[in-house]
Amino acid sequence: MIKTVDLRIAANFINNDDYIHARIIDEVGGRIDDIQHIELVKRSIDARKKPVKYNLRFELYYDEVFQPKTAFFNAQSVHNSEEITIVGAGPAGIYAALNAIENGFKPVVYERGKDVRARRRDLAKIHKNHLVDNDSNYCFGEGGAGTYSDGKLYTRSKKRGNLKKVLEWFVHFGADRTILVDAHPHIGTNKLPKIIQSMREEVIRCGGEFHFETKLTDLKIDSGKIVALELNNEKWVDTKELILATGHSARDIFYLLNDRGVKVEAKPFAIGVRIEHPQDLIDEIQYHGELSGEDLPPASYSLVTQVKGMGVYSFCMCPGGIVAPCATNQEEVVTNGWSPSKRNNPFANSGIVVQVEPKDLPNYQPDDPFSALNFQKMVEKQCWEAGGRTQAVPAQRLEDFVKGKISENLPMTSYQPGLVSVDLNKVLPEIISARLKQAFIDFGKKMKGFMTNAAVLHAPESRTSSPVKIPRDANTLEHVEINGLYPCGEGAGYAGGIISAAIDGMRCVDKIKEKKYAENYSK
Repeated sequence: MIKTVDLRIAANFINNDDYIHARIIDEVGGRIDDIQHIELVKRSIDARKKPVKYNLRFELYYDEVFQPKTAFFNAQSVHNSEEITIVGAGPAGIYAALNAIENGFKPVVYERGKDVRARRRDLAKIHKNHLVDNDSNYCFGEGGAGTYSDGKLYTRSKKRGNLKKVLEWFVHFGADRTILVDAHPHIGTNKLPKIIQSMREEVIRCGGEFHFETKLTDLKIDSGKIVALELNNEKWVDTKELILATGHSARDIFYLLNDRGVKVEAKPFAIGVRIEHPQDLIDEIQYHGELSGEDLPPASYSLVTQVKGMGVYSFCMCPGGIVAPCATNQEEVVTNGWSPSKRNNPFANSGIVVQVEPKDLPNYQPDDPFSALNFQKMVEKQCWEAGGRTQAVPAQRLEDFVKGKISENLPMTSYQPGLVSVDLNKVLPEIISARLKQAFIDFGKKMKGFMTNAAVLHAPESRTSSPVKIPRDANTLEHVEINGLYPCGEGAGYAGGIISAAIDGMRCVDKIKEKKYAENYSK
C-alpha cells in the first residue's frame, strides 16, 4: 500500500529528518517503523509571508517494496535503421536523437559548433579578448544556448509533451534526482556539459551519428519535398526527413530558407536589459529579512506588469548567478545569465524585457519576415557601438536609468568583459526604454527595495526568443509547404527554454513515426 501525505513546514526544519518523520506520523497515525520507505515526490517554497515555508509531498510505502527507477532510457541498436537527419545539437536536437533511438530510427546530427568541451576555449576568448567565433559561442555548439547559460528546467509547456520523460532522461544521464521533485528544477552550467556529453556518447553507442563543425549551407527541395542538404558549402547528403533545430540565433538559416522560397514570418519577441542585484538584497526582500543559507536556497523572483499595452516581465532569473556575453557576431553585444548548481555567486540577475509585436515596430512592413529580426539586430549593434565596439556592455545604475542620469560610477559586476557607463535611455529605442522605466517603478512597488542604485542594468537582453517563425502544420509538425521538413524548437518559434525545446524535438520524432506507420499501412 502507498499513501500520499502533504506537509507544510517552516524552512528551518527542512533538514531535520526526525521532525519531518514525526510530522508524517501525526498526519497518518501509526508508527514510523510501520513504513517501509518514505519518498519525497514534490518540493516547493512558499515565501509569500514570514516565516518562509516548504510545501512537501511524500509517498509512504507500507507493505510494498520501494523500487526506484534506474534506467529511464531504453537503448537499442539502430546501426542499420532508417535515418532521420537532425540539424542542431541543442536540447531539441539531442532529445530528438534520443527519441529516434527509442523509436528505432538512426539519428544523424549535424552541428555547426564544436563539442561541449571544445566550446569552452571559445567562450574564454569572448571574456578575455572580446573575440566572438560566429559558430562557437554561448549560443552555438553542442548542448545549445542552455548548456553554458544556466540549465533551468522549468516550463509552462506541460501539456505539449512528456515533461516527466524529459526530466527522467536528464537523471539517467547524470543529473541529480532532485530535479524530479523540485517545483523549479535546475542543473547548473557546471554540471550540464558532462550530462550532454553522456547523451551524445549513448547516441553514438547505439548507432547514431554526431558531426560537429558541420554547418547547413543549402537545401534542395523538389516538388514540395525536402530531398537533400548541403554542408559546409561542399558536401551534399540526401534526406527524406529533416528536423531543423538550429536555435533562436541562427539568422543565416532564416535567410537561407527565405532565399529558397521556404515560407518564414516575423513573430512577437522580447527585448530589454539584464539587471543585476546583490543576492543578499534579493534574499532579504523575498524572505522578509531572512537570508539564504543551509535551509533556504538563494531567492529568486518573477515579475510582470503592463505598460502602454505591452507586457514587461522578468525572464531567466538567475539567483547566485553570472551575466554572460552571448553575441554570435563580432559587431553586436548580447547579454544572458546563468547560475552554477550551488547558485553561490554574490549576485542575482534577471532579464527584464518588453514584449514586442512586429506591427508595433518602426518601419514595419507586413510582408517583411525579417522586420522583428532587423529591429533586434539594430539594438544589438547600437549597444556594441555604445560599449566602445567591444564586448563590454553599456550599463547604468537602476535609479539613474529611471531618472535619465548617467551613472558617475558603476558597481561591481559578474560580467567579465566589463561595463561602460552610458544613459541607456539614449541607446535603447524609446519603445523599449520608456516601458522599462515605468516597469521598474511598478516592480519597485511590488518588491520593496528592488528599486536601488545598487542594481545595475546591462544592455541588451535580446535573445529571449526567436524574432522569426518557421510555420508548420499543427497536426503533422511539418512545414506548411514542405513535406519532410520539421521546423523545431526555439529557432522555429515553438519553444522557450530547455524543457520545451526538448519536448518539441521528441514530438517531431513521434510525428515522423506516425507518418512512416501511415505510409507502410497504406501500401
